[in-house]
Amino acid sequence: MGQTPFTRNPPDSRPNWVSSRTETAGRRVEAFPLLGPRETAIDRLAALVESQPRTTIGHRDDTSLHAVFVSLVFRFRDDVEFVLSDDRIDVLSASRLGHSDLGANRRRVERLREAWERQNAG
Repeated sequence: MGQTPFTRNPPDSRPNWVSSRTETAGRRVEAFPLLGPRETAIDRLAALVESQPRTTIGHRDDTSLHAVFVSLVFRFRDDVEFVLSDDRIDVLSASRLGHSDLGANRRRVERLREAWERQNAG
């Protein structure tokens, strides 16, 4: 199965995003491991994402998921996209506004990855 492109392609010039599909220094994060049945991966991921505060799912199909996370204080919107491939789930987390995210997207992705691994252990 081929990978579908992310709907958002963040510019390399602003340090307000992270992705598992980039080699840009400081912007790369690891893809999520494909744990459990492939057929239910997006459903399980959607349940995890929906359990996060101030989060809505904007798009979802059998191989991809797009969610919007809203910050508590300033109500900044960040887009997070997941794309299922044969052996992993690629991720992109990007702020819509501003130059820097002060590491918020990386922290979010790492927090979600840890929860994903705990949820699907065993």
